Amino acid sequence: PDARINLKKLSHVRYQHPNLQEIHQFLLDFGLQVAHQTDKQIWHRGYGPDHYVYYTQKGPRKFLGGAFEADSLGDFQRAAALPNAGPVRKLADAPGAGSMVTITDPDGFPFNVIYDQGPINSSREQPKQEKTVLSFPSEKPRVRQFNQFKPGPAAVYKLGHFGLSTQDFESQLQFYTSTFNIVPTDVVYIEQDGQRIPVTVFLHLDLGQEPVDHHAFFLGANPKTSHGHHCSFEVHDYDSQQLGHQWLVEKGCRPAWGVGRHVLGSQIFDYWWDISGNMVEHYADGDLVNAETPIGYVPAGPDSLAIWGPKVPAAFLE
Repeated sequence: PDARINLKKLSHVRYQHPNLQEIHQFLLDFGLQVAHQTDKQIWHRGYGPDHYVYYTQKGPRKFLGGAFEADSLGDFQRAAALPNAGPVRKLADAPGAGSMVTITDPDGFPFNVIYDQGPINSSREQPKQEKTVLSFPSEKPRVRQFNQFKPGPAAVYKLGHFGLSTQDFESQLQFYTSTFNIVPTDVVYIEQDGQRIPVTVFLHLDLGQEPVDHHAFFLGANPKTSHGHHCSFEVHDYDSQQLGHQWLVEKGCRPAWGVGRHVLGSQIFDYWWDISGNMVEHYADGDLVNAETPIGYVPAGPDSLAIWGPKVPAAFLE
């Protein structure tokens, strides 16, 4: 039998910020909405099928880890029984409630598993996201129809992925892939003494034949520092993304890298710095994989990151 703990889906990311009001305003401009708040905590949501996608608590800047949903009560109990797991906590104040356990990985990062959230309120307001009808040289379906867009934030649908820069790459990769149903999609490597040494791995949830995002999680080797690299949120399409980019520029936010198109996963990306100095991403039009997708092996270099877009800044690689 498979000894791995099965995770069903990526749920949300958790951060600590010194100024709740400032991060709240940034996240509104980034396209999130408030799901619930207390004096020292805020839960922000997208318009997708999650109670919330970004949890904030007041305190010195800190990455508190991503959170995945366990596939079953048995999987949750096995996660809680791991030697590096903390106590099970009831998420009494959180939308959807449920329980959470925080596991400390080999490099000291928190990794959260949740279970038993209640159903979403079906009357929750949804933004109307029309599919933009596109014209091509030999196919022009838009006759007497006009594409008209409104300025504003890029409405976030869901959390797509997050990742870690780690000084302990091999131990981290071994831990995550042997403990959970987290498997490699693409491996970026350098050549050393005739051998391929992995330096970045993009990983997806193994749900068998079910199509899943190209990556829900990634690990990057970093000889100098271990830190949360970025978290990434799906938006409706390219136009929403560009409108969101323009909105953030007008609000005086700090761009990190973008807009461009990735090679691995092929999503259109747009990275920003939040007010505490963490990197966050909007993405659109990404790839799906499943258990039959062969692992890709790609040599490291600027060509492995983007096929078009601005030159990658040094800060992104750190």
